[in-house]
Amino acid sequence: MNRSKIQDALSRLTAYIKDEDYRGYDPYDTLNSKINFLSMGKWPAVLATQIQKRNPINIRKFLGIKKDFNPKAMGLFLAAYCLLQKNSEEKSYKSEIDYLFDWLTQNYSKNYSGFCWGYNFPWISPEKYINAYVPSVVVTAYVAKGIFEYYRISQDPRAKAILESICKFILNDLYRYEDKTGLCFSYTPLSMDCCYNASLLGAEILAKVYSITKDGRLLDPVQRSVDFILTRQHEDGHWNYSMDIKTGTERNQIDFHQGFILESLYEIKKHSDISGKIYEDTLLKGMRYYKNNQFLENGRSLWRVPKKWPADIHHQAQGIITFTKLKSLDPGYFKWAEKIADWTINNMQDDNGYFYYQKWKFFKNKIPYIRWGQAWMLLVLANLMLSRENEN
Repeated sequence: MNRSKIQDALSRLTAYIKDEDYRGYDPYDTLNSKINFLSMGKWPAVLATQIQKRNPINIRKFLGIKKDFNPKAMGLFLAAYCLLQKNSEEKSYKSEIDYLFDWLTQNYSKNYSGFCWGYNFPWISPEKYINAYVPSVVVTAYVAKGIFEYYRISQDPRAKAILESICKFILNDLYRYEDKTGLCFSYTPLSMDCCYNASLLGAEILAKVYSITKDGRLLDPVQRSVDFILTRQHEDGHWNYSMDIKTGTERNQIDFHQGFILESLYEIKKHSDISGKIYEDTLLKGMRYYKNNQFLENGRSLWRVPKKWPADIHHQAQGIITFTKLKSLDPGYFKWAEKIADWTINNMQDDNGYFYYQKWKFFKNKIPYIRWGQAWMLLVLANLMLSRENEN
């Protein structure tokens, strides 16, 4: 895959994002509708959200749902532009970087122990309901990743202070499930639960902050979070999505979250004092499963093992990021990342620059979700550009 193809895809995507002023729709934003689905009861709200998530025809204008800023997307955009700036001696992305950093510092969730962020819409499932802007470890972690990249290129003391503050949120406001194998941070401050990739994202941020502060108090929860996740890897290399803390039963869902876990383990190992053969073996086994079981030979991802359809832009993006970052484990992984990217650009990028939500066997869902698709693909293309330059 040549550099000009990546650059062209990147240029068209950045033009689209700027035209949209960083705003957009989300697959889960149904409860932002002017129609009060919640007043009809839990199940109408759940069904409306799930139906709308699957609807290939975008009727959000008719439902009174407006394009909006998504904090997680803003964090992904910040990380992407910082990587682009690191890779460019000719072009300055300072205005974009400053705008995104300032937006995030002004639009965080208040009344918690530290800086934190949540989604810009209420979210409901059969099990729980979360109000808009209730912070989660996932949203906060991806914002923190953006701020961490900002700190690396700017050395701005404000960014360092915010990162230290984020650690307070993770350590003080999130419940922890603990057993003899380690600990698992909860998804939100609302209740105790055990979602593997979410917990490890929290640990990843603690490890990254440790790398710049050398605060040794951060290492124990990082170590115990990693230990907990290592024991949950199955013999073939995969992780399930979560565990019911009352029964110990796992939710059998294998998808892009495998890439999340592998990326976080890699970042934790890179930024902390955690090391050892067990971590190398875990990464090698997990990466083999990810490549051999979750992608087809042409670079298209499966939906959820073993379901082959649809190809989802989030799945494609995480695959590219994971194989790009962990390329040191196998000399073929970077070429594989480029193959996934090539298929994605050929099959899921619109002439107007944005990326489609999903490709099914006989049709495409072309809705351009700002967080789920555009923010991730901007980060993907920035990572590819940086990695290609490092390869040369």
